[in-house]
Amino acid sequence: MFFCLCIDAQTELQNNSSGTTLVNVGVVLDLDSLVGRIGMTSLSLALSDYYSIDRNFSAKIVLHVRDSNGQIIDAAASALSLLKDVQVDAIIGPQKSAQSTFVIGLGNRTNVPIISFSATSPSIYPQTPYFVQSTITDDAQVGPIAAIVKYFRWTQVILIHEESDYGDDIYPYLMNALQDVNARVSYRSIIPVAATDDFMLEELYKMKTMQISVFVVHISSSLASKLFLKVKEAGMMREGYAWIVTSGVMDLLFSLDSHVIEAMKGVLGVKPMIPNSRKLSSTAKRWKKKFIHENHGFPQAEFGLYGIWAYDAMWALAMAAERVQFKEQISSLQNTSTNLFDVEISKTGPSLRQALSEVTFQGLGGEFHLVNGKLESSYFQILNVIGKGESEVGIWTPDDGILSERDVNVTSSSSKMLKNIVFPGDSIVVPKGWEVPVSVKKLRVGVPLAAGFIEFVKVGKDPQTNASKVSGFYIDMFDAVMAALPYVVPYEYVLFETFNGSSRSYDEMLSQVYLQEYDAAVGDFTVTTKRLNYVDFTLPFAPGGITMIVKIEDKNIWFFLDPFQKSLWLTTMALFIFTGVVVWILEHRLNNAYRGPTAQHVGLIFYFPFMSVVYAQREIIVSNLARLVVVVWMFVVLILNSTYTANLSARLTSESLQPGMPQHDYVGCRKGSFIVNFLQEQGFDKSKIMTYDSVLDVDEDLSKGSKKGGISSFYSVKPNANLFLSKFPNKYRTIGKTISTEGFGFAFEKGSPLVADVSRAVIKLTENHKLSEIEERWMNNKLNNGPDSFKKATLTNFAALFGITGGITTICLLVFMAAFLYKNRDFVQRIISNSSETSWSKARAICKHFDQRDPDSFRSSKYQEEDGSPNKTGNPRSSTVVPVSTMDSNDENGDISPKSEHALVPNHQIRSTDHLDIITNV
Repeated sequence: MFFCLCIDAQTELQNNSSGTTLVNVGVVLDLDSLVGRIGMTSLSLALSDYYSIDRNFSAKIVLHVRDSNGQIIDAAASALSLLKDVQVDAIIGPQKSAQSTFVIGLGNRTNVPIISFSATSPSIYPQTPYFVQSTITDDAQVGPIAAIVKYFRWTQVILIHEESDYGDDIYPYLMNALQDVNARVSYRSIIPVAATDDFMLEELYKMKTMQISVFVVHISSSLASKLFLKVKEAGMMREGYAWIVTSGVMDLLFSLDSHVIEAMKGVLGVKPMIPNSRKLSSTAKRWKKKFIHENHGFPQAEFGLYGIWAYDAMWALAMAAERVQFKEQISSLQNTSTNLFDVEISKTGPSLRQALSEVTFQGLGGEFHLVNGKLESSYFQILNVIGKGESEVGIWTPDDGILSERDVNVTSSSSKMLKNIVFPGDSIVVPKGWEVPVSVKKLRVGVPLAAGFIEFVKVGKDPQTNASKVSGFYIDMFDAVMAALPYVVPYEYVLFETFNGSSRSYDEMLSQVYLQEYDAAVGDFTVTTKRLNYVDFTLPFAPGGITMIVKIEDKNIWFFLDPFQKSLWLTTMALFIFTGVVVWILEHRLNNAYRGPTAQHVGLIFYFPFMSVVYAQREIIVSNLARLVVVVWMFVVLILNSTYTANLSARLTSESLQPGMPQHDYVGCRKGSFIVNFLQEQGFDKSKIMTYDSVLDVDEDLSKGSKKGGISSFYSVKPNANLFLSKFPNKYRTIGKTISTEGFGFAFEKGSPLVADVSRAVIKLTENHKLSEIEERWMNNKLNNGPDSFKKATLTNFAALFGITGGITTICLLVFMAAFLYKNRDFVQRIISNSSETSWSKARAICKHFDQRDPDSFRSSKYQEEDGSPNKTGNPRSSTVVPVSTMDSNDENGDISPKSEHALVPNHQIRSTDHLDIITNV
């Protein structure tokens, strides 16, 4: 430092004699640190190169160097001394972000630009327009880090950073960047700058039990040299782990001991990319010679990011000073104040700051251009620590993301992949993002002691070991899902139960997962917003929905009479008879259809009105009065028929559309279910809600009903309801609309890395129908094929009606047949007693005789015979009585006719025959 000051003093005297304006620039660095020495070499080399190229300069920078000794107070004192004693026009430094706050405040108060090439913390920007960060800040690194996490499909990381402004400030930026790629910081480990080895080991062992195997490290290189040795000692640099470090370590990797680099083998890192150029190569060679010359006995260094940023910052400041055109030397002003903080306001500071913000040139680090006082972000390298150094495996750009080559114009699918990477443990297998520690016990998976149905969860005892043994639909599904994971996860089932052996509520079960008593829970756990506050659920493996189950009411066999009241039925029957009598009276004198024997009159009176119900009557009405009566009666029949049909249809279907049960009735649900809270939100009194553990208890109380000490309805989630109905198919049914809810999911500890992978496995097994096979094995389609909500009409419902109809029809048939046989008993006896005929011939003879008309009921008029009304002439058409011989063997059809009986036929139907004695009646 003394040598540099001497050079500056000699240069100042020479330029004063030539009339060149001197620009005093202070430098505040930790001169004993590697970054401080690299920075000083770069600053002095940049000044030398700049003024050797442009010899027609009108202003020349003179450096005044102060050592901050790595302390915040020393950095502040050095800056204050430069402002008061030297009255500098600008200050380069300080070196660390923690030292910048006070120095920035001084610069803002005195209008003196403060330029830092190594303070990368984003929190110190923008505090004042007089602070310039000629460096890439740390918040720019979270983009490539998040891209790496997304590229390898990691979902959770652990952030390790040092306890300082430099370490703390990256956390919010990294958290937001990971959230954009559906990942998150699950744990944040803060390492003190002066942390002991024991502290580091204790923290590492703690993180080792967290199962997450992806770590992002943001610490200084000096702290990294201690940390990674302990990481290897803790056994966390083996296969399955992934480590990502920021540019603070990667840029100074060359400075670490060889055994530290060996311990870091397989680590990934990011740092801003410096474009290759001839100027950079030649400058790096000269810089290295100068560094060795100025730092005798100090380990060799490389011209890295901090050196390049310092070089470009000095070059930019020299260009800005040349544009300002200083007319007087600020250092000539005298400050006689005794106040420590009474500092002169710089007259050239605003102009110098403005000129610096407008400087643009192609520097060693790429294009130098300040945006709002900060160096514009550039591309990043993605590096892999291999052997004794690092290897570039890709780059990251804000627009294209990850690329394998530096040529950003090549954007094919193959170029968007990283090159071959060696992970810790000399492994080329990509870590899955989490590890089940060997030293950690198996995952404790809780299952409910009673899940309602043994088909879902069945708890038993192993006869050999007497240990609890669980099986069932949910258990097999969970086993299948865990087996489908791309890695092995050891786990064991643990029963949820209290000290007296009873089951707990589901919310209490899940709260135990939140308290880390259990790692997961398997059962019919419906995903709810409340439960998501303390556990993470996988994607649902079964559908949800709340349904209401009620008892099927038994139907009376006379239920078809229910649509009308008794008084209405009696009145209707009276109207039927009265209408028939009135029509008969009105038509009796005018219509031959209503004349005849007394029995026929009575039958017609009942027949006509009843047939009008189905509009099947065919008798001709002659009287206008009768027609009026019939029209009115038909209208009444239409109303009665429509009313009866609508009422009966509504009674058969309305039960399926009934709303919820009255809130004053007792209702039931599963014990510990979220449905208890749901019913209370719907207005049910808590005292009216009964909870059950046993299906048999539900059956017993639901059969009784609310009025007999039971319940009127039972509310259940849809899969459980379907299984319940399948056990009692003709006893209960669902009514009303199914209330939508989320389905059933497996519950895991909040933040568990298993959730995403288990959800993917659920989707995979659903698509290849494995879950359907498990369901079929346990349920036989009982979950999907519950009983219909609509009650179908059965034969039992119409037994009485069909019985009456069938009985009357049968009786009428038997009476008519008996009367026919009795009236024609002589003919039937002759046919049966004729032994010369076959049985078939005898049956045909009887049927032929039955087909003839009854002479006692025959009408003399053909018109009346056909229509029930007289013909136009009023004269009856003549008919012929034909005596038939005992047997007409010459009939072409082989018919057998009785000998002593007569058939009444029209004249035009009589055929001439040798065997018939025709008698014609006129």
